[in-house]
Amino acid sequence: MNTTSRIETIERTERPWGWYETVSEVAGNKVKRIRVHPGQQLSLQKHHQRAEHWVVVLGTARITLDERQFDLQTGQACDIAVGQVHRLSNLTAEPVEIVEVQFGDYLGEDDIVRLEDNYGRV
Repeated sequence: MNTTSRIETIERTERPWGWYETVSEVAGNKVKRIRVHPGQQLSLQKHHQRAEHWVVVLGTARITLDERQFDLQTGQACDIAVGQVHRLSNLTAEPVEIVEVQFGDYLGEDDIVRLEDNYGRV
């Protein structure tokens, strides 16, 4: 059996709410590790060209999906459909980390439509 191992360079991108690292990107999907610092949150946003799957790997994440808000603990997950309004928040005193898997024909950062943002990026 021929097994090929691939090691990719992971580049961390700092944001005012924390950081993300792109772990893998191939045609049709991208995998990111995202950390949200205590008391911070991402933009209330949506995407026209991609769906996402979030898995909490550290802490307790507050999730906004359309009009609903709920908490996910380590090991729990949610799905975000194309065009669905969503936000990831950390209301705790500890860091929150998720693994985000993006699916779609276009996965560029410019597909983010910010509806509300604490950092003046709307």
